[in-house]
Amino acid sequence: MLSRILRWLVASLWRFFQALLIAWAALAIYYSNLPWSELRLALAVAFAALAIWALWLSRQRRMKAVFALLFLGVVAWWIAIPPSHHRNWRPEVAVMPRVVIDGDRVRISGVRNFDYRSRNDFTARWEEREVLLSHLTGLDFYVSYWSEGLVGHTFLSFIFDNAPPLSISIETRPEVGEGFAPIASLFKQFELIYVVGAEHDLVGVRANHRHETVYLYRLNTSADDARRLLLVYLARINELADRPEFYHLLSNSCTINIFRYANAAGRVGRFDFRHLFNGLVDSYLYHSGRVDTSLPFDELRRRSLINGAAQAADGASDFSQRIRASLPTVSR
Repeated sequence: MLSRILRWLVASLWRFFQALLIAWAALAIYYSNLPWSELRLALAVAFAALAIWALWLSRQRRMKAVFALLFLGVVAWWIAIPPSHHRNWRPEVAVMPRVVIDGDRVRISGVRNFDYRSRNDFTARWEEREVLLSHLTGLDFYVSYWSEGLVGHTFLSFIFDNAPPLSISIETRPEVGEGFAPIASLFKQFELIYVVGAEHDLVGVRANHRHETVYLYRLNTSADDARRLLLVYLARINELADRPEFYHLLSNSCTINIFRYANAAGRVGRFDFRHLFNGLVDSYLYHSGRVDTSLPFDELRRRSLINGAAQAADGASDFSQRIRASLPTVSR
């Protein structure tokens, strides 16, 4: 009896693994770089049908070899699809930022500072900004939700004592007519961009015009740690400007990269499932002691919701100060 159960379990796991291979290859074909969606859909369905026949219905051993060759061909094709900087980008991501570091002085071009009248009605403005590393004092963490749950968007603001905060958001770079799609993001459908911008743009557009739910957490990161992290970000910004990369939801996305770069800057900590399910990342920050823990977590979260303050400060020159006015204090 035990032997039969083990054989059944192994066979079931093997069948499940085969199903994953079929699904991945079919989706890779559908989301490939072929120009016609009808052709891609037809090829994906044909591949899936042939794979099911070869692996589960046919009694000919050579059909399994046929499937293996076809699967390896799809993998090779998918690997060969290159990222590009030359597409018809949406205006919000049309400009790649670039950085020049001269000792303490950092000059960043392509800083986004749009004026929004609505989600899709705005005056585009790209600026050059200069900051001094020696005046970087802290780091703030944003979590923004399209719909509150397990998944959101996270980004950072670097805080200076002589200049407004500098926000950096790791995002997809969609083309005109595209929007974010989680499954598509696993199959080389979006390039990666680090949007550098003013808070009244990156925060304001989410809270006031996209009607996302936005939380702001003041981290207890030291100034030295914040500077090391910013330098890692700046190096990555230039790498992307020189060499495009694809966004990937599980390996090259906002929260995964934030913690990857924090590790590179000296963070001590292991991977946590809340890095993937980033709608829960504020719980991780709280229980790992990276935010104020003098309040119960539910109270901290309630006080960290900034939508009301952002709406009241919309268009104000002191936007960044006003959205922080009621936040719990934190010792840097």
